[in-house]
Amino acid sequence: MAGAAGALLVAVALLALVDHPVETSTTWVELGGLRVTLGVRLDGAAALVAVAVAAVALAVQVYSVAYLRRGPHDDVEVDHRYPPYAAQISLFTAAMLLVVVAGDLIMLLVGWEVMGLCSYLLIAHDRRLPEAPAAALKAFLVTRVGDVGFLLGIALLGVSAGSFRIADVLAHDHATGTLTAACLLLLAGVAGKSAQFPLHTWLPDAMAGPTPVSALIHAATMVAAGVYAVARLFPLFERAPAALAVLGVMAAVTLLLGAFAATAQDDIKRVLAWSTVSQIGYMTGALAVGAPTAALFHLLSHAAFKALLFLAAGAVIHAVGTTLMSRMGGLRTAMPVTFWATVVGLGALAGVPPLSGFWSKDGVLAAAGAAALDGAGPAAAWVAWLVWLAGLLGVAVTAWYAARLLLRAFLGEPRMPLVRPHDPPAPMRWPVLLLAVPAALLGLAAFLPPFTDRLLAPATEGELTGFGHDLAHLGPGVLLPLALLAAGAALAWAGWRRDQAADPAAALGALGPVFAAGFRFDDVQRALVVRPVTALARVVRAGDERVVDGAVEGSGRAARGLGGALAGLHRAALPRAAAGVLAGALLIGLAAVLLGGW
Repeated sequence: MAGAAGALLVAVALLALVDHPVETSTTWVELGGLRVTLGVRLDGAAALVAVAVAAVALAVQVYSVAYLRRGPHDDVEVDHRYPPYAAQISLFTAAMLLVVVAGDLIMLLVGWEVMGLCSYLLIAHDRRLPEAPAAALKAFLVTRVGDVGFLLGIALLGVSAGSFRIADVLAHDHATGTLTAACLLLLAGVAGKSAQFPLHTWLPDAMAGPTPVSALIHAATMVAAGVYAVARLFPLFERAPAALAVLGVMAAVTLLLGAFAATAQDDIKRVLAWSTVSQIGYMTGALAVGAPTAALFHLLSHAAFKALLFLAAGAVIHAVGTTLMSRMGGLRTAMPVTFWATVVGLGALAGVPPLSGFWSKDGVLAAAGAAALDGAGPAAAWVAWLVWLAGLLGVAVTAWYAARLLLRAFLGEPRMPLVRPHDPPAPMRWPVLLLAVPAALLGLAAFLPPFTDRLLAPATEGELTGFGHDLAHLGPGVLLPLALLAAGAALAWAGWRRDQAADPAAALGALGPVFAAGFRFDDVQRALVVRPVTALARVVRAGDERVVDGAVEGSGRAARGLGGALAGLHRAALPRAAAGVLAGALLIGLAAVLLGGW
C-alpha cells in the first residue's frame, strides 16, 4: 500500500512538473548493427495515465484490506494468502507503470509480460473456487497467443530501425510491407491483452478472481495496456492503413459483441466484464479513425468509472453473499452510499451528461463521425462509418444493460429477505466514494487547457479533432447519442416494470442463450483450436513415447541383451573355454593362410 501511495505522489508531481517530453536511455547491448537500449520517456499523456494507474491501484489496495484480509468484525483473519496477494498487486501495478513510461520496446515488452504473469497469479488467488485455476490458465494461454505476435512485431520493428528505442522506431522510414506486417503482429498482442475480438474470451472468465483484482485488471492495468501501446506507436499505424482497417473491424465487432453479451448476464461481475470488452472497443475504434487523444481520454474516464463500479459491486457481493442479480433487489435503502456510487458509475458508463463518460464517449463518436463524413482519416472511409455506426448502436445497448443492472440490484422488492445488507466498512467505503469524484467530474477537465495540453502530447497529423475545443462545442451531433441513450434506458425500464425477476437471457427470447454465452466463441475456439491442438499433442506424445523413447529404450535393451550374452560366454566352464580358444586360433590361422596365399 505504501508503494502505491508513493507511486501516486510521484506521478502527481511529474504531472505538475513535466510540461514537455523528457527522455533518457542507456545502451544495454549491441549485436552487430542492432542496438538494444533501456530507457524511459515522460510526457503529459504518460503522466496522466500513470496518475490513473497509481490512483486505482491505491484504491484497490486499501479496499482489499477489508475485502480479503479481515472478517466482518475486523478482528478475524480469513485469507491467509493476503501477503502474496498484496505483493502480486504491487508487482502488477509496477509492470503497468513500466509500460507507461517505457522509452524503448524492450522495456515495454518486459512490463507487458510481467502483467501477464501477475494476472495469472491473481485470478487464481482463491484456490477454493474450482473455476479460478482454470480461468487463470485460460487467461495466461489466450494472452500468450497474442503475445507471440507482439514479440515478433517488436523484433521486426527493431531490426528494421536498427534500434528498439521508440523514438528511433517512430522516426525510421520503414518499408511499407515491413511496417504493415509489424503493425498487424502488434495488434495480435493488443487483442490478447485488451480482450478484443477474437482473443476476448478470457476476460469474462477472469471474474473468478477477487473483485478488487477485477477492478485493477479492467480499469487501469492489463486491458488498458494494449490501447496505450497503440497510442504510443500511433505514427506507425497512421502509415499502415491496412492495419488501421483491421483495428477498426476488430473494434466494431468487439464493441457490439461485448455490449450484447452484457445484456443477457445475471452475474453482476460478468455484466461489468462484458462492458469492459465493449468500452475497450470504443477506445480501439477511436484509434482506428485517427483519434488517439479521444482514445486516451476515454481510457482515463473508463479507469475511473469502471474501478468505481467493480468496487461498488464488491460491496454488494460482500453484503448479500452472491453475485447473481436475480437474488438481489431492494438494496437502495439498505446500502445508500453504494447505491449512489453505482448510479454515478453506471451513468458515466452509459454516457449520461455531465458525467465523465458522456464527454469521453462522445469525443470518440465525434471523431468517428467526422472521419466518416469528411473521409479525412488515415484509414478508409468505410472503417470510420463502421466504427461510428457500431458506436451509436453501442450507446443504446449500453444504456439498456446499465439501467437493467441498477434496477435489478437496487430497486424493487428484496429477493433475499433473510439477508440484512448494509454499506461496507470504512476501508471499503472510502475508496468507492473517492473514485466517484473523477467518475463524475473528469469529463469537465476537457475544458481545462493544462489537462488537454498534456493529453494532446501523443497527437499526430492524423488527429481529427482539436479535442478540448470540439468537446466544448459538440453541437447538434450530441443529440443522436442522447436519444439512443434514452431509448435504451426506457427499454430496460419497460422490461423491468413488466417482470422484475425475469431471467435476462430468457427475456431476450431465442437470442438470450446466444448472448449469454458470448455468441459461443468459447465453443468455436474449443472446436477450431483447443481440440485440434489437443489431438495433435496426443499424436506428438504418442510418437515421442513410441518412436523416440522406443528407439532409446530399445537400444538400451539391445545393449543389455548383448552384454548378457557375452557375459554368459565368459562364464563358460574351463574345458569348453579352452576348446573355444583353440577353435578360434585355428580359424584365425586358416584365415591367414587363405588370405595371405601361404
